[in-house]
Amino acid sequence: MSSSHDVKHTVQQQFGRAADEYVTSLTHARGPDLALLVEWLHPQPDWHCLDIATGGGHVAKTLAPSVARVVASDLTPAMLHAARRHLRDAGCHNVDFVIADAENLPFLEETFDAVTCRIAPHHFPNPDRFVAEAARVLKPGGKLLLIDNVAPEDAECAAFLNTLEKLRDPSHVRCPSVREWEAWLSGAGLRVVRSRPRRKRMEFMPWVRRMATSDHHVAAVETFVRTAPERVRICFDIEINEERVAAITVDEWMAMCERL
Repeated sequence: MSSSHDVKHTVQQQFGRAADEYVTSLTHARGPDLALLVEWLHPQPDWHCLDIATGGGHVAKTLAPSVARVVASDLTPAMLHAARRHLRDAGCHNVDFVIADAENLPFLEETFDAVTCRIAPHHFPNPDRFVAEAARVLKPGGKLLLIDNVAPEDAECAAFLNTLEKLRDPSHVRCPSVREWEAWLSGAGLRVVRSRPRRKRMEFMPWVRRMATSDHHVAAVETFVRTAPERVRICFDIEINEERVAAITVDEWMAMCERL
C-alpha cells in the first residue's frame, strides 16, 4: 500500500503535467455548481475565504468579486502558477496563492468565513483529516462548501468506479460514499445544512485523455469500461457506439456545512 507521501508526490506529478488542461477543462471551468455555490454560500463583502485544492482556480475566480479576500491553495506548485496566471488575466486581484496540503493547512484556527473544495477530495489519502482541517480553520458559524464525485452504496459499482478512476489517473485515491462523508463531517463538528446529488455525464475521450500518458493508456481504460458487467454499465449509464465508449455518468455530491 502506498504511503500518504507517495500518493501526494504522484498528485504533484500528475497535476503538474496537466495544469494548463485543468484551467481550460470545461468540466471544471463551467457547470451549474459554480453559480449554485455562490447562491448557497451567499458570500459577504467582508469575508475571507479559502479554496482548498484550487486546481485551475475556478472557484476562487467565482468567489473573488463577492468577498474581501480569497486564498487559493494547492499542493502542486505548477497548478498554482497556472491558476495565478488564469486569475490575474481575469482581473482577480484579491486572490492570494499558497502551496498547502489539504490535510495539514498552514493557517491558524478560526481564520476563514468560508472554505470551499471542489472536485478534489478523491485525491486525498485521508479525507477525514481534510474535513477536520477545514473545520479547524473555519470561524464558528463559518461554512464549508464541498463538491466531489461520490461512489454508489453498491459495493460492486463502487469498486468499479474507483478501479476505473485509478486506472485513468494514478493520483486518484478513492471516491467515498455520501454516507462516509456525512460521518466525517458530523465528527468534525460540521452540520450539513443543504445538499444535493447530481448525475454528471462525462464525454469519455476528453475525460480520459486529460490524465492519460499514452494511446496505450487510453486503450486500457476504454477496454476496462467496455467490458464492464451489465449492471455496472447500467449504474453508470455507459454509452457505447460501434464498440467505442462515448460517455460515462458519475454521481456528484454537493454539500454546504456550518461549523457549530
